[in-house]
Amino acid sequence: MTFCLELPKNVKKIISVLENAGYEAYAVGGCVRDAILGRIPQDWDVTTSATPEQVKSHFSHTVDTGIAHGTVTVLLGGTGYEVTTYRIDGSYEDCRHPKEVTFTKSLSEDLKRRDFTINAMAYNEKEGLADPFGGREDLKKGLIRAVGNPEERFSEDALRILRAIRFAAQLGFTIDPDTEAGMRKLAGNLQAVSAERVREELTKLLASDHPEELVRASECGLTAYWLPEWDRMLQTPQHNVHHVYDVGRHTVAAIQALHETEEYRAAGKHEQNLLNYTMLLHDAAKPLCRTTDEKGSDHFYGHQKESAALAREVLRRLKFDNETVDTAEKLVLHHDIRFRLVEGDAERQVRRLANRIGLSNIALLFPVQIADIEAQAPKYRESGMRAVARMREAYAEVMRKASCVSLKTLAVKGADLMEVGFPAGPGLGEVLKRLLEDVLDNPEHNTREYLLNKALSEKE
Repeated sequence: MTFCLELPKNVKKIISVLENAGYEAYAVGGCVRDAILGRIPQDWDVTTSATPEQVKSHFSHTVDTGIAHGTVTVLLGGTGYEVTTYRIDGSYEDCRHPKEVTFTKSLSEDLKRRDFTINAMAYNEKEGLADPFGGREDLKKGLIRAVGNPEERFSEDALRILRAIRFAAQLGFTIDPDTEAGMRKLAGNLQAVSAERVREELTKLLASDHPEELVRASECGLTAYWLPEWDRMLQTPQHNVHHVYDVGRHTVAAIQALHETEEYRAAGKHEQNLLNYTMLLHDAAKPLCRTTDEKGSDHFYGHQKESAALAREVLRRLKFDNETVDTAEKLVLHHDIRFRLVEGDAERQVRRLANRIGLSNIALLFPVQIADIEAQAPKYRESGMRAVARMREAYAEVMRKASCVSLKTLAVKGADLMEVGFPAGPGLGEVLKRLLEDVLDNPEHNTREYLLNKALSEKE
């Protein structure tokens, strides 16, 4: 039976144009892999015997995205398709990039340089599937296997070591024993990989259906170079009535639970990534804060504050933007604030929490709290969920009433105070802060008349 894949119209067009001009051309790599698996490819790449200049001569809109390495982006219908000349990579001197590349007319030579068998397949409608390394069979087996000698592949590009773990997480595959042995042996080469590329792979792993592959990453020695905090988390037990896992495995269970929450599923990619990293780091400092009492019970006093500081350090190491770092730090610091909302005026505490972390960020706390509870001892889940429900209700009321939670929505400004005789200067800010403190406790006081009278009475 002939093997067939349905190629997108524009991919067919690119291949057809190149073939009609006398060149070979195939869809190649991850798009072929995903199409065989019945997944929707995010991008479609083409490989060809045509040189970059020859490719450019046959299409009216192209961009030289990687011309030195043979890649031209062809623009069709507002979408870019990377078209790369068959090539042979030269020596790798930095564990990441070939010093030079040589163009070739051989498809098999081009496929030979690729990382894993499942990514070393090419397809066009004329010739069918080119699969010299058994990638299709490995897809059936659910196997991540390096093309040729694993040590050679990983010596060429250390990022491939992380990609193996990430593919296993995304696809739910196992890693070939020889391939894993090569990963373990050359894990130290990961020090040559930039923080941005590490972040990209880690982000995809955390968002996958199998974030537990983080444990394998540690076992293979990979995280020692870019996330040593994770190794310590896996090595830290929690002999405590509230927990059934060590810190690391509790974190994995929490990330898995996070993915099942309604808020996470409805969130955009940016917010999902933010939540994943919050969950990864919410207990990151527990290894540093662990104490054991005379009864053998572990305690982690102050871990919220220390974990927030550590989250900032880790996210900066991974080159995240300031907004992501700041928000994640706030969420980690307050990830178990629910236990302080069980008693007292819930709405007042929500207002005060909103003043500290921002009203919109409270909504992000709910999936974090739910996931944290789900990953703890079952006997405490019901009470924890009640506390979150109470917080949700209070938050909904604060939102419905449009309660003032910051100086931005305070009924008076500095100009109002100056109108009634307060001198300009930093003292105005202090007066406004005192007025806001009153309003956080008594939202009905947020009127211009009340606040000006209060400010004047305190002035006297």
